Order: sequence, then structure tokens, then C-alpha cells
Amino acid sequence: MGAIYLLAFVCAVREILNSRTSQGSIAWLLSLLLLPIPSVLLYLIFGWKLFDDYATDRMKNGRADRPLRAKDLALVDRETDALWPVQVHVSELPFLKGNDVELLIDGKATFDSIFEGIEAAREYLLVQFYIVRDDKLGQELAERLIAKAKEGVAVYLLYDDIGSTGMPKRYRRELREAGVKVAGFNYRHKLLRFYGPARINYRNHRKIVVVDGKHAWVGGHNVGVEYLGEDPKFGHWRDTHVRVSGPAALGCALLFREDWEWATGELLPNRPPAELESFGEESVLVMGSGPADKLEECAIAYTDLIGRARERLWIVSPYFVPDTDIRTALFAARLRGVDVRIMLPDNPDHKIVWLASLAHADSMVEHDIGVYRYTDGFLHQKVVLMDDQIATVGSVNFDNRSFAINFEITLWFTDPATLSAIEDMLLKDFESCRQVGMSEVQTRPWPLYVLMQAARLLSPVL
Repeated sequence: MGAIYLLAFVCAVREILNSRTSQGSIAWLLSLLLLPIPSVLLYLIFGWKLFDDYATDRMKNGRADRPLRAKDLALVDRETDALWPVQVHVSELPFLKGNDVELLIDGKATFDSIFEGIEAAREYLLVQFYIVRDDKLGQELAERLIAKAKEGVAVYLLYDDIGSTGMPKRYRRELREAGVKVAGFNYRHKLLRFYGPARINYRNHRKIVVVDGKHAWVGGHNVGVEYLGEDPKFGHWRDTHVRVSGPAALGCALLFREDWEWATGELLPNRPPAELESFGEESVLVMGSGPADKLEECAIAYTDLIGRARERLWIVSPYFVPDTDIRTALFAARLRGVDVRIMLPDNPDHKIVWLASLAHADSMVEHDIGVYRYTDGFLHQKVVLMDDQIATVGSVNFDNRSFAINFEITLWFTDPATLSAIEDMLLKDFESCRQVGMSEVQTRPWPLYVLMQAARLLSPVL
């Protein structure tokens, strides 16, 4: 029992030294004092953020030298960098010119494009998903990766241990026997180690496919038949991915390289070509974020985006659990006269998160912000469009987990053609939505209201 109290004391001291918010820290300190036995375990899982090793690996990989490398390759879009300094500093990469961008709407278009890219691979394949299922789509992915490995292509598959909990050993064994290198994000960080439980909370939510350092796919899709709309529970699965061909693909490869080294201890070759082929005219910024960041940099980037909106701000996310700073920025944007719209699913996939999201969304409606519920299936895309200036597509949900807890990736676009394509896509999506009015908010059944507010208290870890 004495050891439990000693560990509770250590956790309390660490929370005081690493506090982000006084409310959260006070809650942890009281819990550790009054209920040390369960609180210590919960703190190790949800409160003890320790990714110094990841940050060290990132420094060894030379992340700070990335802008210099890009300048050496004469790929930096300095004009766009000057317009978006916060996003550039957060990303530690500049906007890179010479890209071709294709918006991929829903699962069939996404995986047709990804599989076509895999088929064309000649040197290496980097494949990373939060969820990889052993179903029809997962088997097709495995077959294609195995085929490329047998051709002599270097193939790497990285998955998240929590997201892919149901992946059988047989699936990994068949890939490895064929020459595919496979690893879970926690491969070197087993739960039985002292710091192990902390890894349960901090997950790698990125979805990245890179072919030969020339083409990359990023977005909201994971590997499972539900993402093709074939799960009868969800029906049509509305999601968005994007293909980028050009120098920005190398930025995606560098993020994968960091994740792979941290997960396996293996340093992947880093041989960027002396000259990168340009596939188009667009500038793209690759932003990786996660709990290894010194600050909650993803939240900083989006708070700046919200603060700069002057005409419209359209946010699409399956989960909407913002913190106080994001909520305040959204309220301020609406007071400036900005057309703030938030598109959310009408039906839940995770009940507690959905309840918390419902509470936050109702608060938006009360502040005259448009909340739209997507009714044509399940909405899972993560897209933001601000004015006619900038848009994002990636893996980031509009919640504290994506902003501060998970490892995420976001692509930022400023080209008018891509912004127009995203606008057209979202306008069509709004046609499949119903707008939430004050009458709906004010007539919530009181048992539902109580559950919503209770779930809202869990916002920091949802």
C-alpha cells in the first residue's frame, strides 16, 4: 500500500510540474489524494504523457533541417509561407511547390487511387493506418503489398495497436513471410513496461500512403469494409482523402520515417533525390502533430486559422469536442460576422463521444453558429475551409484528442482550384444535412441532457 501512495505522490508532483490547465490538474490532484489506487492507474493511462524518446528521434532525423533541405531544392513557396507563418512554424516544413492534387470522395475513389499507386511502385511503399482490419479490404491490401514485396519493392506497413486491436497474428505473419516489414506503433513499448500504460491513451491516428517519395495519400479513411460503405450498421460512409503528387509526398514520407523509427528502432534510409519531379503547380504544406510537440501546436494552428476568418469558416468532423480556446475563437468569429458552419454526423458510432459532441454543438447553436447534421449515412471526413484562402484535409478531428493527444497529419492547401473543389464538395454535402435549430436544442429530453453534460466533463480525454 505504501508503494501505491509513493507512486501517487510521484504522479502528483509530475502533474504540478507539467500542468497545462489548472482545472484538469486540480481534478487529478484531488483524485490522487482521495482515491490513490484507481487514480494512479488512470493517471498512468491518461495523464502521464512521456514522448521524450519520440522527440529525440525526431531531432536525430533532422526535422529542423527540413526547411533548409527544401530551400536547397528550390521548392519553397515563400509568398505562401509569409501568409501563413503560424502553420509553417508548427509544421517545421514550408509550403512546397510543384504538386498535383486530387480530391478523393468516399471509399471507392480513395482505395481505387491508392491501389493504382501501389501497383505503380518501383522502389518503396510506406503504408500507415490507424485501423487495419482482416476483412475483404484488408485482405486486398495485404495481397497487393505481398505482390510488390515479391517484385523487390521495399514495403513497410505501420498500424496503431489500439485502433487495430482485432488484427490477427496470421495477418501479420503472412505479410512478414512475404517480405513486408510490419510493425505496430507500440512495437517497442509493451504495456507491461513501467511507462507502457501511457501508450494506451496516446495513439497514432495518421493515415499515410507514400509511393516512391513521389505520390502520397492522406485523409480520413482506414482499412475496413465500412469505409467502402459495406457495413449495414452505418450504410453510406462519407469520407474524404486526397492524393498529392510532387514534393509534398516527401514530407509525408518523413513523418512516416519518424513514426517507424520510434516504433521499431529501425532507421529507414533517407535519400531524397537531388531534384524532385514536379507534377503540377500547387503549393502544399504537410503538418504532423502529436503529443511529442512542446506545445499543443495543432490547436495553435487551428486557433490562428479561426481567428483569421473573415467571410466563412466551414468545419467538417465526425467528433466535435473543442476546448475552451477553440470554442472562444469560434464564438468570436461568429461575432465578426463570419459564416461559421459545423457539419457533424446525425448518428453516433461512439456513444460517449457523440454525447459530448452533442453538448458542444448545442452550445454553438446557442451562439448563432450553424450546426448541420449529415443524414445520408455516417460522416467521417475531416475537412476545414476558411474564406477563399486556405483549406485542410487530413486525419485531425475537431476535438482535444486530435489536437493534443493523438499523432495526426494534416495537408494545407491554398490553390484556388483545390479550394473550389472542396467548396463544391461541401456544398453538395450540406444538401444532405439538416440544420439544428434552437427549438431542438431547447427541447432535449432531460435524461439525454444530463448524459450530454456528464459526457462533456470527459472532453479532455475523448
